[in-house]
Amino acid sequence: QVQLVESGGGLVQAGGSLRLSCAASGRTFITMGWFRQAPGKEREFVAAIRWSGGRTYHADSVKGRFTISRDNAKNTVYLEMNSLKPEDTAVYYCAAGQNYFGNDAQRSSYDYWGQGTQVTVSS
Repeated sequence: QVQLVESGGGLVQAGGSLRLSCAASGRTFITMGWFRQAPGKEREFVAAIRWSGGRTYHADSVKGRFTISRDNAKNTVYLEMNSLKPEDTAVYYCAAGQNYFGNDAQRSSYDYWGQGTQVTVSS
């Protein structure tokens, strides 16, 4: 059974940092990603990483502030978030996909989703 377990969300002041973790189990994946959804908005792509080779992709809105990484031994993906802004407030979801040729920035490329973790950035 596939499980994606997220942790690390919370409340932080603007300019602060948080690190999200996503522990994967049940099978291997081609791509792991992070998406976020703010109230009243659609779920949007944040970052993705390929398990093999470690190639990463980041949305323009988070480039230079967020970094996705992985620990193969722990089957865990991280999202390091620095210089947080109030507009980063959202529920953050971990996702896993098995489509080598998929567009890693699209929700349709992912087969499994975590339960989400809340990130709140106060001004």
